[in-house]
Amino acid sequence: MGIVDEISGLIAQRKGNIEESKMAVLGSEFAVMMLVSLDSTLFEGLRKDMPELESRLGLKIGLVPTGAPRLPEGGRPYLLETVSLDGYGIVHAVSSVLHRLGINIEEMTTDTQAAPLTGAPMFRMKASVILGPGQSAASLRREFEALGAERDLDIDLRPLQPARPE
Repeated sequence: MGIVDEISGLIAQRKGNIEESKMAVLGSEFAVMMLVSLDSTLFEGLRKDMPELESRLGLKIGLVPTGAPRLPEGGRPYLLETVSLDGYGIVHAVSSVLHRLGINIEEMTTDTQAAPLTGAPMFRMKASVILGPGQSAASLRREFEALGAERDLDIDLRPLQPARPE
């Protein structure tokens, strides 16, 4: 259908630069999120182009001006991964622990796939989180151990290492 071509073409026409993007088929729909840098004087022109593009491609498009991300001073990035049999409320259970402890989710992906041998539906979650200066990884691990025992989840939390130059 050329959705990516159409959207990226319109952004390029307006002299915008796609800095980051996430695109995936979710159910029967194609979802796109993009961080686009664009001269502020050209933003309104791009906004005015959207209704025609939405109509032509059958899309729902939202444009939101944003700024640079604000990371907590002294924040430490961690990778959180869970694996379990699929069931209701897993994302809510994990995110509730993070919310209660004031820990932000920077990025999260989830999926469900059939287990190799049994075919049972397996749920996987991967999230990048930032622990602030007063937050303890050991305390968070204890919280997740309790949640894992309660909900039968395998939860792993480990520091994210910055990419090393080659």
